[in-house]
Amino acid sequence: MAYVIAEPCIGTKDNSCVEVCPVDCIHPTPDEPDYDTVEMLYIDADECIDCDACVEACPVDACFAEDQLPEEWQKFTLINAEYYRNR
Repeated sequence: MAYVIAEPCIGTKDNSCVEVCPVDCIHPTPDEPDYDTVEMLYIDADECIDCDACVEACPVDACFAEDQLPEEWQKFTLINAEYYRNR
């Protein structure tokens, strides 16, 4: 099981989660070229080690364990995965 970034991140892109992630699985970072063109940050499920650090760090409560993602935000599992398929 991985973690997912959901709707509260849209328009916020607070980088607190990026800073605490021990495996750098949250992108784009501010120094990456697509940072200004995307509306939110994304977690790479293949790289995520399920450490929970992003959940604690996120000031807008946008990070969720996949099995705790609210029903209305289930589509964000696919949205996060799609971001990495297109990289």
